[in-house]
Amino acid sequence: LALPVRTDSARWTRVTAQTVTCCIIIYLPPGPFCPVCRGRRSAFRPAANSTHDWIGPPNPLSNLRPIVYHVPENESELEKRLRHLRQETEDWNHDFWTKQNITFSKEKDDYITSHFKAKGLTVRDEQGRRRPLSSEEMAVFYKNFLDKNRTRHANYNKEWYRRNFTITLLMARVALNNMWRTVTHSSKKSSTPTT
Repeated sequence: LALPVRTDSARWTRVTAQTVTCCIIIYLPPGPFCPVCRGRRSAFRPAANSTHDWIGPPNPLSNLRPIVYHVPENESELEKRLRHLRQETEDWNHDFWTKQNITFSKEKDDYITSHFKAKGLTVRDEQGRRRPLSSEEMAVFYKNFLDKNRTRHANYNKEWYRRNFTITLLMARVALNNMWRTVTHSSKKSSTPTT
């Protein structure tokens, strides 16, 4: 699968999915969280007549790469349904991981602060550097966080598998429809009499 990816501020190139590492497109809502644009938004948007899906850089909150899906010229209702379901699933996934990552970061910071406060220390040392906690101390937090969110993660996984199974079935139906159209179209061409 070849995907067009912006490699610098002046040009776009197509690269394979295996070589996509980073690009400068910003499909994120403007805000101070983005380390690249700091709230400024790129004016670039893929052309409406583009023949490829476009992948942006990882969102700094969800850590997921947004995708702008290609809309074919003669898109069937089934293809449209598939594209909408894929986009809806991507949005749902982005929302889940944004909330999850924000919650994780906040709880992690609270845990670190309370851990040092219990020891009578501040989060920063005398030179202003952030004090680290040991791997064993952080393991307690990670385990507690996972235990507390076990049901939420299990529900996410169930929904993720359900959505992907539905998308896979729709993709198979689209492929079969396209194959059927090709077969019936080519049989009509071969059956027309020549004069």
